[in-house]
Amino acid sequence: MNVEVAVVPAAGRGTRMMDATRVVPKALLPVIDRPALQWVLQEAVAGGAVELIVVVSPGVDDLIFSHFEGMGGVDRIGDLRDVRIRWVVQERPLGLGDAVLRAREAVAGRPFHCLLGDNIMPPGVPCLGPMATASDGRSVVALREMTAAETSAYGVAELGEWLDESVVEIVGAVEKPGPEAAPSHLGFLGRYLFTPEVFDLLEELEPGYGGEVQLTDAIRMLAEGGRCLGAVIDAAPLDVGNPASYLEAITLLGLQHPATATRYRAFIESVIAGG
Repeated sequence: MNVEVAVVPAAGRGTRMMDATRVVPKALLPVIDRPALQWVLQEAVAGGAVELIVVVSPGVDDLIFSHFEGMGGVDRIGDLRDVRIRWVVQERPLGLGDAVLRAREAVAGRPFHCLLGDNIMPPGVPCLGPMATASDGRSVVALREMTAAETSAYGVAELGEWLDESVVEIVGAVEKPGPEAAPSHLGFLGRYLFTPEVFDLLEELEPGYGGEVQLTDAIRMLAEGGRCLGAVIDAAPLDVGNPASYLEAITLLGLQHPATATRYRAFIESVIAGG
């Protein structure tokens, strides 16, 4: 499937990153040499997107817009030079599913990738391409192996028939079930390929887990209708949405970035040797 549109929900309030996010939106927190959101947008472009739809919250949209559209605009950001960015505001914090629904008009009936704005994939790990290849016209969610503890923090897939060693039919989904109720060991890593039918399902949904409109509930409905596949990715995303994993992301990326790798590795080794 050819997918040229990507939706990036970036309207989260960043409560786990307070006090850093009292003024600066979580999407603009720096990760090495660019904001977290820029890493995600560049991943979308590398995966074939030529149009990016970014969902932001009111009050911070001007700050995010200024980073990408100010000082010469996106033409000054090499990887985004030939890309159209559209900005959509989620007026009320009603959950991830509602944030995706806000992009419906801009998507305009096309299949689209959805990339969570606080998850960065490690460099060199393909994700969007394998998802597009796996699709036979159905939606696809990226899956990864979860530890028992992680099943309390992520959506988990109920598995059906395996189509090959890395593609499986999904027959159900549960949001943050915990180890006792988890239907499998494979959970969502924050990368999705949706057909436009997901918007009809999101529009029908009542608030679910946590009082929010859950994207996982729409995935469950797709799965129960035989309209969803899972593509297993052998990597975990870097979560920049809480302090500990934010430091882990900076460390991993800092050890790989050409501008910082040599000096940062020497520093880390000196700290370990001294400790």
